[in-house]
Amino acid sequence: AAWAYFGGVFTVVISDNPKTIVQKADPLKPLIVEAFREYAQARGFHVDPTRVRSPKDKARVERSVPTVREDCVRGERLQRLEDATRRANYWSLEEYGMRRHTRTQRPPRECFEAEEKPRLLPAPSEPYDIPIWCDPKVGPDQHAQVAKALYSLPRDFRRKRLRARADRCLVRFYFNGDLVKTHARQPPGGRSTDPNDFPPERAAYAMRDSAFLLRQAEAKGAAVGRFAKALLAGPLPWTRMRQCFALLGLCRRFGDERVNETCELALAAEMHDIHRLERMLKRGPPAPTPQPPESNVIPIARFLRPKEQYALPLASCGRPNPEGEKP
Repeated sequence: AAWAYFGGVFTVVISDNPKTIVQKADPLKPLIVEAFREYAQARGFHVDPTRVRSPKDKARVERSVPTVREDCVRGERLQRLEDATRRANYWSLEEYGMRRHTRTQRPPRECFEAEEKPRLLPAPSEPYDIPIWCDPKVGPDQHAQVAKALYSLPRDFRRKRLRARADRCLVRFYFNGDLVKTHARQPPGGRSTDPNDFPPERAAYAMRDSAFLLRQAEAKGAAVGRFAKALLAGPLPWTRMRQCFALLGLCRRFGDERVNETCELALAAEMHDIHRLERMLKRGPPAPTPQPPESNVIPIARFLRPKEQYALPLASCGRPNPEGEKP
């Protein structure tokens, strides 16, 4: 509002020592509040705070206080802020601004427009984007909260406190003065996760990437992949990602081949329970399927003699008749 009123930005601003501007007062090297220092850099002016309890450092400002109190405000009925603003503008431009100054012998308004206004910096065309500064702590899940939104950080900064700056578009994180991470600003309740901040084995869970787990399961075996696909079936697959991690853990414990065979049996029985699958693996490999008994077939003999060799002669033909009777 001040820059719009004067039509430009002053190159030097002599301020008092309020907490919103000066963090630590010092006559030689005052410490300016970080947010106000950034605002001064954005607008292009220099801040020169006065010394503590030294009103002569800003004598012109101190001298004008009684004038404003007695001439501008005294006797006025200003019930609203709009009334006070309207009265102050009219008094500055039309009444006090047109009086002849005792030192310059010129009206202050005429002197300002002729000599001081051309030296001002251009007035800003857009309102300043006031940033938010805070000191969030990175949690065990590698996320830090800024303005009620979560942002991921690299693994090296877990459980460490960082310095964060959030404006309208970006959120920047600093550690010991160095920029370590930048995210796009998220609305309250939002979440911004960069998969590059996590190890490869944890990036899938952090990003809720169920397709990555499915590809890992398919690499263990075709049956393992089908079993994992059955586990992830449904409208909310990321709620069953722990079961896929447990399935991959069984592959590491019992071997890919054995788990693949057990998944074949489970899928054949339409069983999609990871706990029952684990119990099946702990009981050992399935018993082999018994073979059907062989038929009792008598083999054909190789040296079987013909039946004629077993024929015996008739008894009457070979025996003599003692009585000489004819048969």
